[in-house]
Amino acid sequence: MKLKPLKMTVAAIAVAAALGGAYSLGQYAPFTSANATTQPAASSVAPAAAPVSTPNGLPDMRSIVANNAQAVVNISVTGTRKTGANLPGVPQLDPDDPLYQFFRRFGGQMPQDNEPTHGLGSGFIVTPDGTVLTNAHVVDGAEEVTVKLNDKREFKAKVLGLDKASDVAVLRIDAKNLPTVKIGSSTQTAVGEWVLAIGSPFGFESSASAGIVSAKSRNLPDGSYVPFIQTDVAVNPGNSGGPLFNMNGEVIGINSQIYSRSGGYQGLSFAIPIEVAMNVEKQIVTHGKVQRGKLGVTIQEVNQSLADSFGLPKPAGALVAAVEKGSPAAKAGLEPGDVILGIDGKTVETPGELPAAIATKLPGESARLQIWRKGGTQNIDVKVGSFGDEKVAANDTQPATKGRLGVAVRPLTPEERRQAEIKGGVLVEQADGAAGRAGIRPGDIIVSVNGQAIGDVEQLRSLIAKSGKKAAILIERGDSRLFVPVDLG
Repeated sequence: MKLKPLKMTVAAIAVAAALGGAYSLGQYAPFTSANATTQPAASSVAPAAAPVSTPNGLPDMRSIVANNAQAVVNISVTGTRKTGANLPGVPQLDPDDPLYQFFRRFGGQMPQDNEPTHGLGSGFIVTPDGTVLTNAHVVDGAEEVTVKLNDKREFKAKVLGLDKASDVAVLRIDAKNLPTVKIGSSTQTAVGEWVLAIGSPFGFESSASAGIVSAKSRNLPDGSYVPFIQTDVAVNPGNSGGPLFNMNGEVIGINSQIYSRSGGYQGLSFAIPIEVAMNVEKQIVTHGKVQRGKLGVTIQEVNQSLADSFGLPKPAGALVAAVEKGSPAAKAGLEPGDVILGIDGKTVETPGELPAAIATKLPGESARLQIWRKGGTQNIDVKVGSFGDEKVAANDTQPATKGRLGVAVRPLTPEERRQAEIKGGVLVEQADGAAGRAGIRPGDIIVSVNGQAIGDVEQLRSLIAKSGKKAAILIERGDSRLFVPVDLG
């Protein structure tokens, strides 16, 4: 069974049904419209209350649900996805169109139309003035986000920002005196404790399910630094972004992924620790972006054989398998074969605990690592670098330029040009309109238009203005380049 994160945002449910492995928990259905209302809400901050035990010794969770259901919301998103037909043929282009010859020659799939999609997820209110937390994959790429409260009122939501590295998104709705959840601590939660989830599985709003914490600090092979909380709570598509409560009625995590062959719940659920989520929320609200520290090492688990090989008393810590050249770790003198046993006096038992601890550091801050090297312990001070800074644009940000193409762009910084190994180009910060429909998205670098290289924003504007009804946009995305045909209308 392969473990992988499910990236189902604004996708059709037919696609989701065919997937297996580890899934994030969005649910998707045919497109429908929804209208937001903005009536004032009554104040009702949810207090924490310890449940009473039932005669059979099991916890009575009625008070947790009663006190918190009002602060758990249903999130629906609308967007579009491209449909296409395999080449040759290209039925929707005139044979005299230059793009016809390009796609006929190089093959592939030609976008033909944009099909509306509708996705569902969950979230919870953390401030009375309308701050809502959910998963990043629930709202990533959405054109419109609607938050539905437990009392059936609906609000159009603004995406203040999303952080894909942690899979946390922060929304804001225009309302006051809203009920809120109480934030707890996942670090104080022990394996075996009872926990409860509230969300909208398959669109069934305010559904509650319970179980126990199965494990902590799970490091999933999805490239994430998040030390997940593993539970056996029944969560399903639509639960994504919903809260995980302890028995004091406090949120200790955000339900994010499941491990499954079928795409539905099979006993393994994973939640983002609330400390990770609240750190993201604070940075997005305060600074408009997320910054986290970077060490620059590849680490792996220490099993008994490795512990014996290195002379460790027990299998624990994070074994350094590789050190990135020029990274903070390299500058501090870390070497492959070092075992990191602690950071700033806190023990590192598993590899997943180290990235989470480093990520809480701001770039430039120092950390003291306790390492095992050549049969003994020593301390190494390291000045952490910057990991995956993500700028986040609010919905009401006025872009530098949109025009016919529908993008807000900016010049590349010298560092970005060096990393991309490119002399010109402009970076896309927002994409909607013609560009969004064609598949251009934030983070793409526009390299050329109709074969002419782009040096700056003004040149892009000029070339788009001179284009006819269609334009061939060459973009760089990650490590690859591709032409995107854009219908300018």
